[in-house]
Amino acid sequence: MIIRRARGQERTDKRTVEKREPGTRPRIHKGGASQGDQSRRPAGSRSEPKDLGSGKRVGKTKVLKTASGSRPATAPTGRFGKERTSDIFRRNVIEKRPEKKFDGAESDQFLNKTGKVLRGRLGIQNLNNEFKSANKGTKPAPSKKEPGSMRLNRYIANAGLCSRREADTYIATGCVTINGKIVSEMGHQVLPGESVSFNGRIITAEKKMYVLLNKPKGYVTTLEDPHADKTVMELIANACPERIYPVGRLDKSTTGLLLFTNDGDMTKRLTHPKYNRKKIYHVHLDQKVTKNHLQEIVDGITLEDGFVAADSVSYVSEDDKKQVGIEIHSGKNKIVRRIFEHLGYKVEKLDRVYFCGLTKKDLPRGRWRFLTEEEVSLLKMSSK
Repeated sequence: MIIRRARGQERTDKRTVEKREPGTRPRIHKGGASQGDQSRRPAGSRSEPKDLGSGKRVGKTKVLKTASGSRPATAPTGRFGKERTSDIFRRNVIEKRPEKKFDGAESDQFLNKTGKVLRGRLGIQNLNNEFKSANKGTKPAPSKKEPGSMRLNRYIANAGLCSRREADTYIATGCVTINGKIVSEMGHQVLPGESVSFNGRIITAEKKMYVLLNKPKGYVTTLEDPHADKTVMELIANACPERIYPVGRLDKSTTGLLLFTNDGDMTKRLTHPKYNRKKIYHVHLDQKVTKNHLQEIVDGITLEDGFVAADSVSYVSEDDKKQVGIEIHSGKNKIVRRIFEHLGYKVEKLDRVYFCGLTKKDLPRGRWRFLTEEEVSLLKMSSK
């Protein structure tokens, strides 16, 4: 139940404002009648302090003292007449803390030029900033690379022993020597004519090899896979003594051209998306492909990992519209299969028939061959 005050009923503690003279502030009284006649004083007048007992007057105020001469305890000050918690904490904790004075830093790395101690997370950063500003413009110029030189990790990788990353580990552990001296510097350059040894055995850079394989179905494109029954490395095991790697990859159920080489620079240029290497696939589908969908593939579609468009697409034969040839430069994983699955088709067969100017001519399924000098020159020219 809500109780409200009746209309017109006056409050018992109604405040009244007495009449005031011009230039003075009104006095508000609580409880009805005005007491202006008794408390009204002329403007600018102030009451004199009363004598509260023994003590001395200081100006218009009086300092109280006890019989022993000490000041008596007064009531704590505060908004509600109590001492604030912050005041208690400051008096009992902060003011009683021992003052810490650091004569010097524990290490020279925390001292700047003026001897100021820099501590904490920002102290080290400020010290680094001072060091950079002091040494600005004094950075030594990088040493010029000698013609014909090669980084040590690349030299070891080209020798077919391991990858460049693994070579860095061997260099750091002191397994590599140049002209009989241990070299542990990662970026060391090997000059022409220097003798490089790995675990006491002299190594030389391998000859560049290029092998083209017509991959059959059921083989995984990987160097080692304990869960795979068959890998493409088994098909080219006896091709050459050099250690070669696949350029790119093909799915287990995808067939066609797959290149192997130990030329790392060419591998990077043939697989990096910015070089737009041309690839052509022969696709067998479960149903006829409409012309509208062919146009949509060329115009581009949006998949879960972004936009993709084919360079060209057409029927392999006008009599069989279930077979389509598609030219594409994208290197995304399973990109051809995902394009047709996005449009509602199922890919039954997928064969790569063209790769960076190389074709399957005179290369049966499951067989490999070395590239000719003309083909290698063509790859190098197109990869520049």
